[in-house]
Amino acid sequence: MDLKLKDKVVVITGSTGGVGEALTKAFAKEGAYIALTSTKQEKLDKMLPTIEVAEDHLLTFVVDVTKEDQVKDAIEKTIAKWGKLDVLVNNAGYEGKSLPLDMQTVENVMNVYNVNVFGPLFGMKYALAQMKQQKSGAIVNISSQASVTGAATMSAYVSSKHAVFGMSKCAALEVAELGIHINCIGPGPIDTPMMTKLEKQALGDSVTKEEAMKIFAASYPNKRYCKPEEVADVALFLASEKSAHITGSLVTMDGGQAALGR
Repeated sequence: MDLKLKDKVVVITGSTGGVGEALTKAFAKEGAYIALTSTKQEKLDKMLPTIEVAEDHLLTFVVDVTKEDQVKDAIEKTIAKWGKLDVLVNNAGYEGKSLPLDMQTVENVMNVYNVNVFGPLFGMKYALAQMKQQKSGAIVNISSQASVTGAATMSAYVSSKHAVFGMSKCAALEVAELGIHINCIGPGPIDTPMMTKLEKQALGDSVTKEEAMKIFAASYPNKRYCKPEEVADVALFLASEKSAHITGSLVTMDGGQAALGR
């Protein structure tokens, strides 16, 4: 299937993480112009040699997505360089600390919300300003299965992902008639460094990666983690005009868990 993403202008936040790298490679393979953000130049320098992308199809920015001015600057410079913005993928995320609610702290909640809620908010704010002028565009927010479920000791993270989905639904309704579609992807556990941190928080350092994956994947009918490349494949579809009639939705990638009804 030709998704017609060649020469589309795409901004990807958090491009150097596990899912971010898969997203970057996927859009580069489609021939898109890609603008990448990461928190550190060293991360970009390490990843870029692994990406097959023409020099004139690439921009990079060091961005802290919790800083509105930095997000605004990256998006505006991308538009100034290539004259448009077709796709925004809000991927930057932070898991925070696992804490029972009676031990929760404002500091932990705000650290999570600043990345997971305000990051996508700032991205959508400045992307939509351009997309509304164009009367076209797609926004894909990499959220989580946690957008619609709960998890003990993960109140900061889970509530932040509920917020992302709610915000995405509101934005989708605001621009639906303009030919702009906005959706979330909601994976369960993904085999990434972030998931490794969560495993260690929940199970301790003595549990091996293989043991942790088996424990966490046990409740999923297909008995495995989601792969970063699978998330990227869904993102490509949601970024394309092939999915233009899908908006305000969450595409859940949970290995069949929702079908269990529990």
